[in-house]
Amino acid sequence: MVQANWTSVTVFFFLGFSHYPKVEVVIFVLCLLMYLTTLLGNTILISITILDSRLHTPMYFFLSNLSFLDIWYTSSALIPMLANFILGKNTISFSGCASQMYFSLAMGSTECVLLSMMAYDRYVAICNPLRYPIIMNRRVCVQIAGSSWLTGCLTALVETGPVLQLSLCGKSIINHFTCEILALLKMACVDTSMVQLIMLVISILLLPLPMLLICVSYAFILSNILRISSVDGRSKAFSTCAAHLTVVVLFYGTALSMYLKPSAVNSQEIDKFMALIYAGLTPMLNPIIYSLRNKEVKMAVKKLLIRNPFNAILTSVLK
Repeated sequence: MVQANWTSVTVFFFLGFSHYPKVEVVIFVLCLLMYLTTLLGNTILISITILDSRLHTPMYFFLSNLSFLDIWYTSSALIPMLANFILGKNTISFSGCASQMYFSLAMGSTECVLLSMMAYDRYVAICNPLRYPIIMNRRVCVQIAGSSWLTGCLTALVETGPVLQLSLCGKSIINHFTCEILALLKMACVDTSMVQLIMLVISILLLPLPMLLICVSYAFILSNILRISSVDGRSKAFSTCAAHLTVVVLFYGTALSMYLKPSAVNSQEIDKFMALIYAGLTPMLNPIIYSLRNKEVKMAVKKLLIRNPFNAILTSVLK
């Protein structure tokens, strides 16, 4: 068996979805649609958050951070795959693979922390409305967002560094559509128990703990909603919370099933489809669920499109 280290490898080959030749085109079309929708929805959200002063609030500040993050997250995972399909090749350079692995981990880890902070923001806004402007002032919001990005980037560095030191076996073939860290670990010729231990600790810190904080925050939010006397108001609040929790379950659920499953379970093909959900589907749903359903955002979008010749068509869609 051929053994090499990372620095001696110049090109990696992706297996992707080659085991499913009949659905490869369908997967490509779905991924392209998800990416374009993600790009459009998140770009619109960032634009209106910057341009409309009524949206200069903590909630939309965090949402614009989430949108910026999702654009980078989806781009790092899907653009190389889409480009390879169009060009008819399944290769990536060493530097490209290392960069893709780092950015995917960094963006995913940042989103884990940011989603929990957004849930805390909603908890303070609903359960402590009078103290909300004091607790979630501009300085605190910037510190929360900055710490989320810093945590994601540092944990990704801690995970990526040891992997790049491993010796690899075989023909540098990655059984995935992206440089996913778990797929790369399976190519190692040496003991990876220390790397797996590091990943386990980080995964516990970034997956079940933030999800627990989200669940606790929404438990308090729901208990507060039950006190609303208006049936319509209560129904609308429950609908919003249910939509938010659906996205949370999709994102954390798929990530948990991949990074905290028993090592004896080998489900590489399932992992590929799971990766499509948290790298493609969730970023596409985030702007729709969190923002574009809101009346404030719809009004801001209409205002932004007022000079657009296609405004009449787009406005009718938003109604």
